[in-house]
Amino acid sequence: MRALVVDDSRAMRKLLRGILVESGFDVAAEAGNGQEGLDAISKLGKFDLMLLDWNMPVMNGYDLLLHVRRNPRLAAMRVMMVTTEAEATQILRALDAGADEYLIKPFSKQAIRDKLELLGPFFEEDG
Repeated sequence: MRALVVDDSRAMRKLLRGILVESGFDVAAEAGNGQEGLDAISKLGKFDLMLLDWNMPVMNGYDLLLHVRRNPRLAAMRVMMVTTEAEATQILRALDAGADEYLIKPFSKQAIRDKLELLGPFFEEDG
């Protein structure tokens, strides 16, 4: 399964990539902001999963989420917000906009794996 990691922190992208690879994903692309994420989707086609930070320069993760959810071709892509935004209003805003899961930084490796397992039934339906 193809994954895209979008986060402005290179260290966070590396950490998330490692966890995803250990979990059986092919991390086909990484992006440092929402616009780069959108460009990766345009260039490389759809992904099965996108891990998405909220606070980034150029285009934030919430705006990228809105772009993805407005595109019917990308409807099957699962999106997990992985961010420091911890207020309930922000979490609800992301989930209402179409995020499938939400994980607050800092997190443990097990927390990411648990969230991926929650998305597991979606992947099985698509495969």
